[in-house]
Amino acid sequence: MTTSKTKHALIVRGGWTGHEPVETTDSFRPFLAEQGYDVRVEETTAVYADADYLAGVDVIVQTNTMNSIEGDELRGLIAAVAGGTGLAGWHGGIADSYRNSSDYLQLIGGQFAAHPPKARPGDLAGEASDNFVRYAVNIVPEQADHPIVAGISDFELTTEQYWVLSDDYNDVLATTTLPAREFDPWHRPVTSPAVWTRRWGQGRIFVSTPGHDLAVVDDPNVRTIIERGILWASR
Repeated sequence: MTTSKTKHALIVRGGWTGHEPVETTDSFRPFLAEQGYDVRVEETTAVYADADYLAGVDVIVQTNTMNSIEGDELRGLIAAVAGGTGLAGWHGGIADSYRNSSDYLQLIGGQFAAHPPKARPGDLAGEASDNFVRYAVNIVPEQADHPIVAGISDFELTTEQYWVLSDDYNDVLATTTLPAREFDPWHRPVTSPAVWTRRWGQGRIFVSTPGHDLAVVDDPNVRTIIERGILWASR
């Protein structure tokens, strides 16, 4: 059902094509339209420097992996979020976007560090699937009633499992635990945030680390979480 008030969503996409930024963001455009959003798509971050336009944007959906951002663009993005524009994204498209900026890392609250391979290096085929492992996404019990994850139980995926460096300002809704296998250099399991939210000024930020490609965002649990996360973050 389409709502009567038109809202405005901005999709900013690009970076590493292996994360399928076009295909994944396009898959959410019908949902945004159904929710009453007028959707604008940009293939670069130049739009972030347009303060007047961003002031009227309700939510930014970003998937822009391993790219760079200019200073005026980043300042514009941070100011827009602080002023109330929501920011939502998944996987490396938000948690590994602009490695050249510590200010972006502070805004998002988490940075991709690694996705451990499924076997020891000598047993790998040299393909992207070398990093696809079966792992669990665990809903934080104290957050089980949060509107983004309400009614969703722990679930499993076969894809990249993100080891994320983060801080305790995040409101973590789900975690994932990376095991310490006999060939890994770390000595105990590591629990990383898998889904989190963050408030910055008047704005809201939503991050899902599951979302490597279209096949992953099409998982019913992942899609539900991302759709709800976009709505939660929206102004």
